[in-house]
Amino acid sequence: MDYFKIEERLDRIERLLTNSKDVLTFEEACEYMGVSRSFLYKLTSRRQIPHSKPNGKMIYFEKKKINIWLLQNRRKSKAEIETEALKHSLRNKKN
Repeated sequence: MDYFKIEERLDRIERLLTNSKDVLTFEEACEYMGVSRSFLYKLTSRRQIPHSKPNGKMIYFEKKKINIWLLQNRRKSKAEIETEALKHSLRNKKN
């Protein structure tokens, strides 16, 4: 087996293992979120993202809280906005 295929398989196995974890290390969180180390350090130092430091040194992240944080400030689609506008106008027409 060539080197690239082995490396590719190892990467896939690593991702599968990370996906099954509930708590991520700093490095795993960077990879999971697709952000750089420096960006994640900024977020943690500014306390903008939920994290834990059980011994005051290592940083850990709960995957469930990362997902909630990533999905905050949701933007509505054009179709959702149009549906809401239609409902609003129909409701006001009846009054």
